[in-house]
Amino acid sequence: MSEKTKILLVEDDLNIADIVEYNLYNEGFEVLRAEDGPTGLRLALTGGADLILLDVMLPGMDGYDILRHLRKESDVPVIMLTAREAEEDRIAGFEAGADDYVPKPFSFKELILRINANLRRAHKTPEEDKSASAGLILLPEKYTVLRGDHELSLSMRDFMLLQCLMEHPGRVFSREELLEKVWGFVDPGETMRMVDTAITRLREKIEDPDSDHRFIETRRGAGYYYNEK
Repeated sequence: MSEKTKILLVEDDLNIADIVEYNLYNEGFEVLRAEDGPTGLRLALTGGADLILLDVMLPGMDGYDILRHLRKESDVPVIMLTAREAEEDRIAGFEAGADDYVPKPFSFKELILRINANLRRAHKTPEEDKSASAGLILLPEKYTVLRGDHELSLSMRDFMLLQCLMEHPGRVFSREELLEKVWGFVDPGETMRMVDTAITRLREKIEDPDSDHRFIETRRGAGYYYNEK
């Protein structure tokens, strides 16, 4: 018998937590629960969850702090669940390392679609080949990128974004295209700033400080592309 996919639900609103947990069980998931920040962080680090549903406003430690601590140790997919819908709140979540963002109130059908999309991306069957370009080597089978003989420290989101660009060098991707291909959806209400923020963070991780070459270039008014030497 195969093991069930395990989801950690960190939510202090007991009514919401009970409903989400009940529906997740009905969908065949195993569920861990935490109702405060410190417990949520402990279970996120030790509970072996395949995906985390994380509220922002929590007693003891908020969701952003949990995520920042977690990303030092793990790239497990994290979906933020919060009633805070302001643009800056969404950007803060993605900057802290969130993979997705579902504002309350939400339909459980939408939540399941987001969960399954993030699980598919996290467990995507890798290609067996490798691509080398402009001093970077992409190893899809290991979810690894090398610059020379140095392995770069990238999150799963970083890797997916870089892979999308590297596999099509010179092709300009709009922000909307990158949202769809890397984040898995395009919402007219979503800000494109999250793509700009992700690109900025990725550049900081992959660029060689001793070189004038930029791996990721901006085409003004159009988007981003991977620049081969």
